[in-house]
Amino acid sequence: MRAGIDLGGTKIEGLVLDHAGSVAARRRIAAPQGDYNATVEAVRGLVNGLEATAGAAITHVGVGIPGTLSPATGLIKNANSTWLIGHPFDRDLKDALGRPVRLANDANCFAVSEAADGAAEGAEMVFGVILGTGVGGGIALNGRPVTGRNAIAGEWGHNPLPWPQDDERPGPGCYCGLSGCIETFLSGPALARDHLAATGEDLAPPAIAARAAAGNGDAEASLARYEKRLARALATVINILDPDVIVLGGGVSNLDRLYAAVPRLWGEWVFSDAVTTRLVPARHGDASGVRGAAWLWPAEISSRP
Repeated sequence: MRAGIDLGGTKIEGLVLDHAGSVAARRRIAAPQGDYNATVEAVRGLVNGLEATAGAAITHVGVGIPGTLSPATGLIKNANSTWLIGHPFDRDLKDALGRPVRLANDANCFAVSEAADGAAEGAEMVFGVILGTGVGGGIALNGRPVTGRNAIAGEWGHNPLPWPQDDERPGPGCYCGLSGCIETFLSGPALARDHLAATGEDLAPPAIAARAAAGNGDAEASLARYEKRLARALATVINILDPDVIVLGGGVSNLDRLYAAVPRLWGEWVFSDAVTTRLVPARHGDASGVRGAAWLWPAEISSRP
């Protein structure tokens, strides 16, 4: 059997998939904070616990992380969980678990999950978008993750918002050190911050959406700005990758109106006479990342003795 591990900032989630892709065990634990060795040990304990619950041997483990493995050094880089940076996490996990381990960026795991048996099942080219506390992107091609030469393929959130309007320049500062990144306009906190600046109301995205649905003009205007920005940002993805499906995940993806509004808008910026790319919500919700980590290993390995 294959195990998937989703290493988050506050929690670590694990599950086991059988050869048919069905969940045989699932468990969530708190993530150690600021302690690399404790993180390795926590993953080891989680995998052992999942194996006991599933009642069968876990032969391969896939791990999704909020960062990536540098091809240049073999060490973790770009991780929000900063205590991972500079360590050979894949090798240390392999030694601790005593079985093969594959690492991937968590947004790539999300894309793989939805391409394998989710909302984009059967699609050749899938772009997975995380619209949450931050903004991430991942690419799946024929069900496998695309990492790129520098292991940053799909890092959509750290490109500038395209076709900016005058009042969007130079844009908010980003933790990466630049200004005007897509993440600073399209994350959940960014939507709340934009609404606060325009109205003086400090509301979370679900509350803004509820106000808009009830006919509040200010909330409607905030969502309309957000939808236009998302349409512009996704138009650049379509122009470059031309994916069959774009799947949205993260808290903001729960705003149902996005799936009709954004495709109505993005044609203005897509370099094509027609746009047939589908925009869909994730089928597996917040389980997509951990499922995608397990899918880093092909299903055939679950059938091996």
